[in-house]
Amino acid sequence: MTEQQINAAIAEACGWGQKPVVNTDGKGSVWVTNCPNYCNDLNAMHEAELVLTKDRSSYLTELAILISTDDLRGLDADWPWVCATARQRAEAFLRTLGKWENGE
Repeated sequence: MTEQQINAAIAEACGWGQKPVVNTDGKGSVWVTNCPNYCNDLNAMHEAELVLTKDRSSYLTELAILISTDDLRGLDADWPWVCATARQRAEAFLRTLGKWENGE
């Protein structure tokens, strides 16, 4: 997914309104409202993560897959969680909600 598609999908999941317009290639819609940049803003992703109430365990599982904590032990195992990028969190968020696209 492109960053624009990711931001739009998370914004929709968080209750933002949208105004679709047809792309120049005719393959879909784009958001024209000014939604947060979830892919690059940890503060925006923090706000999005608050939406996940019953899905937190699934979200952490998806995030763990993306940050690969399998080989780490002790305190080192926690470090990748703390350092997960906004983009990793955004992908895990959409995978948790079943909204990740590209056939994955």
